[in-house]
Amino acid sequence: MSKKRLTIGTSLLAVCFLVAASAFSAAQNVKVKGMISGRTGDTLIVNNQDGSKTTVVLDDSTKVQQPKGLGLRKKQVSAAALIPGLKVSVDGTGDSSQVTAKTITFDKDDLETAEMIQAGLHPTAEQVAANQQNISTNAKDISTNKQDIAANQQATSANAQNISANKADIDKNIADIEANTKRFNDLTDYDVKGDLTVNFKVGSYNVSADDQAKLKQLAQSASGLKGYIIEVKGYTDSTGNAAMNTTLSQDRAQAVIDYLVQQGGIQIRHITAPGAYGETNQAASNETASGRAENRRVEVKVLVNKGVAGT
Repeated sequence: MSKKRLTIGTSLLAVCFLVAASAFSAAQNVKVKGMISGRTGDTLIVNNQDGSKTTVVLDDSTKVQQPKGLGLRKKQVSAAALIPGLKVSVDGTGDSSQVTAKTITFDKDDLETAEMIQAGLHPTAEQVAANQQNISTNAKDISTNKQDIAANQQATSANAQNISANKADIDKNIADIEANTKRFNDLTDYDVKGDLTVNFKVGSYNVSADDQAKLKQLAQSASGLKGYIIEVKGYTDSTGNAAMNTTLSQDRAQAVIDYLVQQGGIQIRHITAPGAYGETNQAASNETASGRAENRRVEVKVLVNKGVAGT
């Protein structure tokens, strides 16, 4: 009888070993390099360099990092930085179609590029305006040079070349804007499951007690949804200069995110990188005190991908 039990036990151990070996073989180490094209809560869609797509799943053990200096050191950063348009390198387990991420690495320069595009393409738009001003200036120079064509022919030719170069830059900038706008219109594929506007006093980014209560309620509602993300956008009124207002709108958006994480219990990977829009996209006229009060705001939206919502 004891021999029979020993044989059964040995067989069970062999089966367990084979199952474990099979599971280990299935969960292979995978490396993925590409650009994030979409995000749904804990899930990223990465467009690979060969044109294929990989679903990348985040969990509590996933490390998000970027190189620090010229050595091998890495700086740990928030998963909120994983926004559409960011080039990433993913190490994890799975296969070519789906990977559970152990580490996700990206360069600081790539993040700055993605953030600028998401923040409204302000640098590109400003360059377009500067180029248009250069064209106007060059056109006036040409008109002046026509008074003495023989003497100023060389300068006229140079100005014409500048106009052509500026026009080419404008055409390229417009193409970049259209391409980037298309890339970051992925949020139109989301359903809005909740929204809230947080208003601020002049020059302040302190969240009032009333708005804190509303944010906590919004966080409780969001935590019951599958595959949600929270979009946070900060704005200011027209008081002050543009650079100062961009920084203030960033501070306001970050203050709301800090409260959602620290007091609302929202994990940071469910929140997109904050949008700092300064005095753009006015909610009301800046000509009145009441209008300026409406513009000093942070807009918060709880979004669920339509595909997830449909299931």
